[in-house]
Amino acid sequence: MAADPVAGAGVASRAVLEVRAGVAEPKLDLLAEEVPVGVHYDGIPFAVMMASPGNLLDFAHGFSLTERGIACGGIVEVDVRDVLEGIVLDIRTTDPASAMMSSDQTRLMPGRSGCGICGSRLLEEVVRQPAAVGEGVVLAAQALEVALVALQDRQPLNAATGAIHAAAWCNVYGTVVEVREDVGRHNALDKLIGAMLRAGIDPATGFALVTSRASYEMVTKAAIAGIPLLAAISAPTALAVDLAQSCGLTLAGFVRPGRHVVYSHPWRLRVRPRQAAEHAS
Repeated sequence: MAADPVAGAGVASRAVLEVRAGVAEPKLDLLAEEVPVGVHYDGIPFAVMMASPGNLLDFAHGFSLTERGIACGGIVEVDVRDVLEGIVLDIRTTDPASAMMSSDQTRLMPGRSGCGICGSRLLEEVVRQPAAVGEGVVLAAQALEVALVALQDRQPLNAATGAIHAAAWCNVYGTVVEVREDVGRHNALDKLIGAMLRAGIDPATGFALVTSRASYEMVTKAAIAGIPLLAAISAPTALAVDLAQSCGLTLAGFVRPGRHVVYSHPWRLRVRPRQAAEHAS
């Protein structure tokens, strides 16, 4: 059994030729690693994801919850093995018979950079209606900006390569509590969810912030994990907004210093009415 790769794993160096103003200079560049990660349940292959090779125990727990509905209590052990082609996560569960029953639904194609649907053969495997999230907390809208600023200093892999997504768990004040990075945005969120599960963090006590667009898969994973508020630096899709609205999740996009857009359930974010703000100024 290999040890879980460290959080900083995922950076490789390559010789490049940098050209500035027509002048070429040989240099070493730092690049983000993409590694095929095979996810097995009780010895049966389920999916292959392209992922950064760090925090794979967190990924195993988060992926198991958001893709298989298996909480931490249903996982006995995670065996992380280095193989010639990449890394295998053999997740041993309390119900091996379930893995046998679902073996005919094994995903036959690799997910591209964390894509969660490649190889799915049924429509219902792709668009899943998540259950309603809990009430969660009401927080000041400024907490999103506080978290955004703090997250900038908590992304070492992206600082080194410029090609990595991050997902952060933040408390009601915007303090960043946990951060996970990955070359795939879905993987980063799964790693964060897994870290929260393993640390016993109550998802009702804060919100998640992601450095990517808010696709429907991101909303679905957040809702399955019980996260009531998801904030994204980029835009959501229409389907993501529809799913967030239907499951009670607050979805904010285009989070920037001094600005954000709320697409669903805005009651969890306290803001001043426009008239009050104009009067104060």
